[in-house]
Amino acid sequence: MDFYEESLKLHKLLKGKIGIRNKMDVRTQEHLSLVYSPGVAAPCEEIAKDPEKVWDYTLKSNCVAIVSDGSAVLGLGNIGAAASIPVMEGKAMLFRHFGHINAFPICLDTQDTDEIVETVRRIAPVFGGVNLEDIAAPRSFEVEARLQDLGIPVFHDDQHGTAIVVLGALINAAKLVGKKLEDLSIVINGAGAAGVAIARLLRCVDNQGSDACIPVKEIIVCDTKGIIHRERDNLNDAKKKLLVFTNPNNKKGTVQEALKDTDVFIGVSVGGLLTAEDVSTMAKDSIIFALANPTPEIMPEEAYKGGAAIVGTGRSDFPNQVNNVLGFPGIFRGALDAKAKRITPKMKLAAAYAIAESISDPTRDMIIPPALNEIVAYRVAKAVKEAAMDDEYAHM
Repeated sequence: MDFYEESLKLHKLLKGKIGIRNKMDVRTQEHLSLVYSPGVAAPCEEIAKDPEKVWDYTLKSNCVAIVSDGSAVLGLGNIGAAASIPVMEGKAMLFRHFGHINAFPICLDTQDTDEIVETVRRIAPVFGGVNLEDIAAPRSFEVEARLQDLGIPVFHDDQHGTAIVVLGALINAAKLVGKKLEDLSIVINGAGAAGVAIARLLRCVDNQGSDACIPVKEIIVCDTKGIIHRERDNLNDAKKKLLVFTNPNNKKGTVQEALKDTDVFIGVSVGGLLTAEDVSTMAKDSIIFALANPTPEIMPEEAYKGGAAIVGTGRSDFPNQVNNVLGFPGIFRGALDAKAKRITPKMKLAAAYAIAESISDPTRDMIIPPALNEIVAYRVAKAVKEAAMDDEYAHM
C-alpha cells in the first residue's frame, strides 16, 4: 500500500479526522432548558462563586489542548500552523482512543515565544492539561518552563514523552543483555528537544535524591558538529547546560569516535548516520535505538551485522518500535485523575517503569509493548496517578 497516496484520499474524504459530539440529545424543550437557557445559569453561578467547581460542571476535567506552532513537525520541519493540523488531529485521536481523553488541536499562527505563552495562558480555563507538540528547540524549553505555574499539567511530549518511552525500552534491553543501568555508557545523537530530555532523564538530573531513579554511568551528546564539549564556541544555552551532567572527560570528535567502547546509541537525529563498522567499535552486546523517521540512523539489519544485541527504531514495520503513544495518553490520564497541577519527575519515572513492566519476559524483538497495546495506557495511568498522589510537588 502507498500510505502517502492513501492517506491523502482518506483525509480528503473525512475532511478532518476528529469532531465534537454531544453527550446527550437535545430533542425537547426541557432538554434545551437544561443544557442552555435558563438552566445553564445554575452551573455558571456555582463556578463564579467557587472557580474549582469548573472541574465538576464542565468539560475541563477531561480535556487537553494540543498546542503547536508547526515549527518542528515530525520529520517535516518548520511547515507552519495550518500544515501541522493533520498531525495534531492524529494526536487527538490517540488521546481519545488510548486515554479516553478529549483533546483538541490548537495550532498557533506565531512562532514567537512570548505570544505562544500568552495565548496558552488565555485559553487555559477550558482545558485540564496542555500537550505541547512539535515546537522547535530551544523555544520549546522556554515555553514549557514558563507555563509550569498554569495550575494544570503542561507537558512537551517531544521532550518527555520520548524520554520516558526510551527509558522504558532501555530498562528491559539492559536486563536482557545482563547489564545494569548504572554501568551503561551512552551516546545520544541529536541535541534538540528529545535528545536533551533523554539525557536529563537517564542521568536523573531532575530526580536527584530519588531512590527510584538510577542514573546511567555516562552520556555523551552529539549534534551536527560532533561531540558537545567544553571548548566549543558555537553552543546555545541548552547545549551548554548539557555539559553539567554529560561528557565528564570532555571527549572531542565525531559521533563515530564517541561510539567507541560504549554500550548504547540513541539517535534522535537524521537517517543513514551509522554503518555496521561503526557499531562494531562499540562494547559487546551493544544496544541501538535508531529513532529518526522515516529513515533510522542505521537500519536494524545493518546494526545487527555490526554486532548489536538489540535494536529499536521509531518505525512500526520493525520490532521494538519506540513510540510516544505508549506514554502520553496514560500520563495525562493519570495526571487528570489525580487532579495534578503539573507532571513531576516522579510521575515521569513511574510512567517509564510501568511501560517496562508491561513486558514480563523481554526478548530481543520485544523489549517494549507494541504501540497498539491498549493495556499499557491503563498501567501507565495507574502508576502516574499513584505517583502524583504521593508527590506534594504535583499539587503545588
